[in-house]
Amino acid sequence: MTDRSALQTRLEQGIDALGLTLPADAVPRLLDYLALLERWNGAYNLTAIRDPLEMVTRHLLDSLAILPYVQGQTLADLGTGPGLPGIPVAIAAPGRQVLLVDSNGKKVRFLREAIRALKLDGVRALQTRVEDVEGRFDCITARAFASLADMLAWGGHLLAPGGAWLAMKGKTPDDELAGVPPGFAVRGIHALAVPGLGAAERHLVVLGHA
Repeated sequence: MTDRSALQTRLEQGIDALGLTLPADAVPRLLDYLALLERWNGAYNLTAIRDPLEMVTRHLLDSLAILPYVQGQTLADLGTGPGLPGIPVAIAAPGRQVLLVDSNGKKVRFLREAIRALKLDGVRALQTRVEDVEGRFDCITARAFASLADMLAWGGHLLAPGGAWLAMKGKTPDDELAGVPPGFAVRGIHALAVPGLGAAERHLVVLGHA
């Protein structure tokens, strides 16, 4: 079991490196989420990453790196898995309605327990396929979920007018850009410098209605 103070140090240093200012209670709540994820991971295999220090970098800081691009009052996190990036975003930038969507029952059970245990106001978890979700959202996040073409084919109907679709990718998905369906346009591709990831490439593709 990694000492919580070591996790806190890595998290706080990473938040500083990202240039973020978070609510006063965000760091302890993010660490509570991590502890819950670690505990459930033993039985449910929610993430392949087992080392809590690695989880800080690859899950928490990776999720927080997109915060400058998150907008609006409603957010849907598609293919959220164990709540990434949706739960870290909800903790770090509270006040919006967040819908966490995953088709995996085990993961959604964890999400509902996390929402209850962490008292995440305005956050809901839904077990369904993306194409069956209803509603319109100001911001949509998707982390390593599918190709841009598939994401927008399945979930494009969920993006509100003027909304931003934030697709979290590894390397620049140059081969996927031609597959962006009519009606949508790439607004920008941003390299994300995730503290602690070293040479691992992270990019955020921001899309909107054409």
